[in-house]
Amino acid sequence: TIYFAGHDNFGNRGCEALVRSSVKLINEQLPEVKFLVPTREMNKDSGQWPTAEKHHVFFIDAEPVPSIIRWWSRARRFMGKDLDLPPPAYRITKQTQRAIGQSDILIMTGGDIISLDYGLESLYYWTRLCQSAMDEGKQTVLWAGSVGPFSALPTVEARMRTLLSRFNLITVRETSSFEYLVKLNIKGVELVADPAFCLDGETAPPGELEIFKAGPVLGLNISPIIRKFRHGQISKDALDREVIAFLTNILSTTAYAVLLIPHVDFLEGIEENSDTAYMEKLLQRLPQSHITGGRIRLAGKGLNAGQLKDVIRYCTVFMGARTHATIAALSQQVPTTSIAYSVKAKGINQDLFGHTRYVLETAQVTAMTLRQHFDLLQSEGNEIKELLNIRLPAWHKKARRSAELLAQLVKKMPA
Repeated sequence: TIYFAGHDNFGNRGCEALVRSSVKLINEQLPEVKFLVPTREMNKDSGQWPTAEKHHVFFIDAEPVPSIIRWWSRARRFMGKDLDLPPPAYRITKQTQRAIGQSDILIMTGGDIISLDYGLESLYYWTRLCQSAMDEGKQTVLWAGSVGPFSALPTVEARMRTLLSRFNLITVRETSSFEYLVKLNIKGVELVADPAFCLDGETAPPGELEIFKAGPVLGLNISPIIRKFRHGQISKDALDREVIAFLTNILSTTAYAVLLIPHVDFLEGIEENSDTAYMEKLLQRLPQSHITGGRIRLAGKGLNAGQLKDVIRYCTVFMGARTHATIAALSQQVPTTSIAYSVKAKGINQDLFGHTRYVLETAQVTAMTLRQHFDLLQSEGNEIKELLNIRLPAWHKKARRSAELLAQLVKKMPA
């Protein structure tokens, strides 16, 4: 039995893609495994994956965020974020203890959770689950993740070095994370590829594909998360205007239609961090003539990760801020620009292409730079497709490497 940490809802289709593809790859190696997938929205997540039980996947209640973390966070803000407070000490709930106790292995499902990208509160919440499993004597695996860096906070880095040294297996999805862990003297780290490169697509509803019938289509994923990396409301508002100006330019000067593709939408309807809510507001600010002409529309927010992958494969070119939206595109040989807000997009592009020319840093997003990348994808589209056609088989093999190593770990476990 495997307990999946690092996940608590399928509103983030990247989390869904990681879980679904990881289950697929593990089942290829270990067909009798049972998976416990924590969720805060049991009915909605199971609705996203109605065949989950066929793959031995069972949804369970996620560990709640304890109040002490919220109080710890407030104290840190009050006392100054530079102050090194020790991690908040707390016990996980009996329900989660029981689920981990019933499991043989805890897998931290990759992504970039073991980093500073989402704050120390998030880092300490997730690592507490890992520590609990380690203290119970369970096998623990850090799965195809982006790790760190923690060098900006030396005391945190020391704590994370200690934690990382306790994992039974660590696989990472880009060279930069691998080199960082080697620098920390963490042993036995393996470089793999993100399992979502092997995610199976699912046929999208026919209405979602109508826009592709008339001509070339730019698929665009702009998320509110990139606004968080702009300081001050003036800068955030300027970003919105630049994106609107870019969309207006594409619709006015090219034959392309535009499909706005959300990849994070919390299933309970919360607007915070919702790609759909953000892109709807951008859409409303476009000239009415562009909207009524039918050349720009928003993909349905209820699509699951597999259906979104199916939609993305029809795009002529794709530009995306959500990492797993870009992986869905790259894995299907769609020329793609990654709008990067963290090391992961740069790392994946560097390893896949040998450069980061198809990466646009969040801080550099303007109507002009977006158009430059659009033109770059058009002019080099055939070369990108040919290169991906050559390299993707090796990446599929690298993505399967985590499951192969897990199978080896299971063989060494006592019966």
